[in-house]
Parts: sequence; structure tokens; C-alpha cells
Amino acid sequence: MGAFDADRRPRLAVADENDVELGTSLENDADVRVREHGRRTALRRSNRKLGRLLFLLTVVGPGILVMIADNDAGGVITYAQTGAAYGIGFFIPALVVGGAIAYLVQEMTVRLGAVTHRGHAEMIWGRYGSAWGWFSLADLVLANLLTLITEFIGITVGMSVFGVTPWVSAALGVAVDASILLVLRYRPWERVALWIAVGNLVFVPLALMAHPHWSTVVAAFGRWAIPGGFTAAFLFVVLANFGTTIAPWMLFFQQSAVVDKGLTVDEVRHGQLDTALGALAMVLVAVAIVVLTGTLVFGRSGASTFDIQQLIQILGQRLGLTGQRLFALGLVEAGTIAAIALTASTSWAMGEAFGWPRSINLPARHGWRFYLPGLLSAAIAAAIVLIPEAPLGFLNLTVQVVASIFMPAAMLFLLLLLNDRQIMGPHVNRPWQNVVAVGIVGLLVVLNALYGLSVVLPGAV
Repeated sequence: MGAFDADRRPRLAVADENDVELGTSLENDADVRVREHGRRTALRRSNRKLGRLLFLLTVVGPGILVMIADNDAGGVITYAQTGAAYGIGFFIPALVVGGAIAYLVQEMTVRLGAVTHRGHAEMIWGRYGSAWGWFSLADLVLANLLTLITEFIGITVGMSVFGVTPWVSAALGVAVDASILLVLRYRPWERVALWIAVGNLVFVPLALMAHPHWSTVVAAFGRWAIPGGFTAAFLFVVLANFGTTIAPWMLFFQQSAVVDKGLTVDEVRHGQLDTALGALAMVLVAVAIVVLTGTLVFGRSGASTFDIQQLIQILGQRLGLTGQRLFALGLVEAGTIAAIALTASTSWAMGEAFGWPRSINLPARHGWRFYLPGLLSAAIAAAIVLIPEAPLGFLNLTVQVVASIFMPAAMLFLLLLLNDRQIMGPHVNRPWQNVVAVGIVGLLVVLNALYGLSVVLPGAV
């Protein structure tokens, strides 16, 4: 394990007659990043309040996007199922802790991207060789494909409330994802994605419409009890919530977005603020969803907590058609913003691993190798969701559990990179950050082991 060596990546790209044009496109991409950095620097040095505000608005993006996209359709469904099954007791404080954990993990990707100017897959491949490179890439691509399935579950289920057939809604989801990725360059792509992400806040007024007993919500923080006791089913839901709070794709996405945006070491502090704002929004929405279903569905006789379509029907009965449609729109938005982030994450990782040109600033005809893997994974996920009689609710929870199983390996690579002084210099992890990160890995390993034990020996847990 020596110094970083980009030549250790596989070289699958081949020369073609458009190489000269491609070189021009790459130069233009570099020019865009330099120009954007110069613009941000000028705004940062401004003595006017408006200039500093504009600087903050130009820096934010990757952190808010990764956190809001983490409240994806799979996350919305998982939180709704959690509230329906366990109410607003145990999981309200757990989600707040989960938000803090997500911030601590994602903040590391900001520093890593700003210091190295390289994506996560490229760093693993160049630093630890092809064997670990292939392992991490396969881990990510499979996890992303599984997570994309949950996004199209959300899109098709949400659109069904408006009478749109699954075939049409899945096709529209892929078309919107492809259009945004292929037509827009990084800055407008990020801005459009942020505007879509604003729709995630629709769950907050929905929680208020449920008229919860706020004293019960507050009391949950002082009485952190498990309703029904510590069971295999409870472990399954805990893992699902961890899987939707921190996931491998988030590491790859945010680091690559920081690189594509061109953030520098001088802007790390602002990237951390961006991530913190995103974490706050993520927790607010997650808590709102658990409060919503925990108030209106929990304890309701005959309700299946895994059946998301039945949950939507119950919400319609309790909140009326407007509330039902707002929830459905939120589900569609959550699936859409996450699909945008996940396809970009897959494309960035594949491009970094194989040494392809990799930037959302690239025109589609020159960067087709970069765009293809992400969009292909979206199309496959959409097709899987259309399989007749698929158990969508249970499948969603299972995908989140799989994400939590994949996470410890991804975290270990992140920790190794953040403690490598040859790469990070003075920006290496502080001791307390390592202690917390190791604790997160240990917690995931223990929970996964307990769940595995409960599957093999049902009576043991």
C-alpha cells in the first residue's frame, strides 16, 4: 500500500475519432470549475452582506442534496412503516441520533473530496489496488441498484394515487432522471435537484395535519422504551432505519459532487455547514413521517404495517383526499430526487474506477460512457418494480437492511483514507472522530450479527 497511483485503475476506454473534441470538452469542464471557484472566491471576499449570502448559496448543494436524497422513497416508506408498527416512542430520538451519525460520516467525505480533488472510487482504487477497488465498486453498484428499486416503488405507488399506471410512472421516472442528467451541466443540475428536494418538506405540514400529542413526542426523549420488547422484527426495522440513514452511495455521491463542484480546502468549513443544514432537514422530515403514521396508523386494528398502499389508504381516510395526495406527491418527489442522486453516484464511481471522463459538465455525446451505467441501473430498477405481485413493502425494508449490511465495509475504507497523512496532511481525522466512526461500525456489525442470529436461530433473539 503505497502512495496514490491512478494507473492502478482498469483502463477500458478506447480511443475514437472524437478524441480531439473530447479533449476540448475536458478542457471546458476544467475551465468551468476554475471559473466557478473564482466566482465563489470573489463572493467570499466581499465585505457586503449580500455578497457573503450569495457565496453561501453558491457553496451549498452536495450536503443538502445527499441528506435530502437520503430521505428517499425507500426512506419515506421505511419511516411510515416504522411509525405504523412502533408509534412515536423509540424511533423519534433514534432518528435524531441517526441524523448526527449521518453528519459525522458525510463530513468526512467533504474533507476528503476538497483535499484530494478525487472521487471516492478513484481513491480506493488508486490507494488500495484493483482487488479492493473491484470489491468496493461491486458493493456500491449492487447497493445502488437495490436502492433504486425502492425509488421506483415510491414513484409507482405514489403515482397510482392519481390513477397513473405503473408502466407509465416508471417510464416517466426514468425519462425525468435521464433528461436532467444528460441535458443539464453540473451547476444547473445541482440547482434543479435542490428545487426538487424542497418538495421533501411536504411531510412536515402533513404531520401537523395529523394533530399529534406533542407532549408524547417530547416525552419520547425521556422514556426511550421499545414497544413490544426486543424482537427479531424490531431488529429488522432498526437495521432498515440505519440503512436509510447512512448508506454506501452517500459516501461516493457527496465526495464526487464536491470534486465536480470544484470545492477547495478553503471551502471545507462551508461544505460542513452545507452538510449540517442537510442533516437538520433530513431529521425534520424523518421525524415528521414517523409522527404522521405513528399518530394515525399505529395501533389501528387490521392494519398491515408493511403494506405501503394500505398505509396510504388509511392516511386518506384520516386526512382526506388532499392529505393522501400530498403524501403521494412527497413519495414521488422522494423517489425522483434520490434516483437523480443514485444514478449520478453510480456514474461517478464507474467513471472514476475505469478512468473514463467523468463530469456532469460533459456533453452527452462525449461523456456517454460516464452517463450510461447510472441510467442503465435506473432502467433495470424500474423494470424490476413492474414484476407482477411483487411484495413491495417487504422488499423496501429488505433493501434498507441490505444497505446497512454493506455499510461497515464502506466505512472502513473511508476511515483508512481519512487517517492517511500522505493523502490528507493536516486534515486527517481527529481522535474523537475516529472513536465515533469506529463506534458506528461496531454498532452496525453487532446489529447485523444479532439479526443474522435471529434468522438462523429464531428463538435466540
